[in-house]
Amino acid sequence: MKDIVITSDSTCDLSRELIAENGIAIMPLSVTLGGKTYKDGIDIVPADIFRYFDETGELPKTAAPSVEEYEQMFRSFTDRGSTVIHFNISSKASGSHGFALAAAKKIGGNRVFVVDSHALSTGQGLLVMKACDLRAQGKSAAQIYQTVLTLREKVNTSFIPDTLLYLYKGGRCSTLSYYGAKVLSIHPMIDMKEGQLYPKKKYMGKMARCIRSYVNDLAAAYPNYDRTRCFVTHSCADAELVELAKSMVRELFRFDTIVETVAGSIITSHCGRNTLGVLFISE
Repeated sequence: MKDIVITSDSTCDLSRELIAENGIAIMPLSVTLGGKTYKDGIDIVPADIFRYFDETGELPKTAAPSVEEYEQMFRSFTDRGSTVIHFNISSKASGSHGFALAAAKKIGGNRVFVVDSHALSTGQGLLVMKACDLRAQGKSAAQIYQTVLTLREKVNTSFIPDTLLYLYKGGRCSTLSYYGAKVLSIHPMIDMKEGQLYPKKKYMGKMARCIRSYVNDLAAAYPNYDRTRCFVTHSCADAELVELAKSMVRELFRFDTIVETVAGSIITSHCGRNTLGVLFISE
């Protein structure tokens, strides 16, 4: 069986340890601050985003890799005889998927399988890790590709932002919603459906109270789930909020592994500090 290489956009928000342990190759997206461009996960960290926003009141600009960049990465594996399975952030959130598809077509020969994750952050990461699991089980590239496609709509990609300011500045939240949430201390649960973000439910009060309600609601909504792993992913959230979420997940679910990850610069650019999500695959 030919070697199978799993690759992903940096928006999967997997830790360096998971990336190294599973031999995952990462294609970084770009972040531009004040005229200088950085590579997500390489030479920029979320703290840089927060500092830039605090100083300028402006969100950084983010950009997808070019077709040429994708082709170069894919060929670095296909030229040695490997087959590539690549995961993109949702095509409704970025042009990455279209560029990666174009690169795969230039290579041809079914040597590169490109997956529109219909997700972002560790929602995308869950599919990447599932592909690694299936590869370890000896599945072929085609089998892995077809399996992850069937799982996309079963991935719970949801989170609660501490503030809607970043979403508002990025045009993903109306003026009325932003100011209403600010005045009433509303923290919406943002969910993904068919690759599109939308507000699913509204919580009121301090973040700790909202996180309790959020995790309880997830447990009620998803009684059956893939127990392999769960991600508690956050954008540099307060330690006590992270520990609260993890303890509730341990209490209400039965995952084999609960992994804490910190969102990268691309995701942080759109959601802001203290955003937190509990992500897993349902059945």
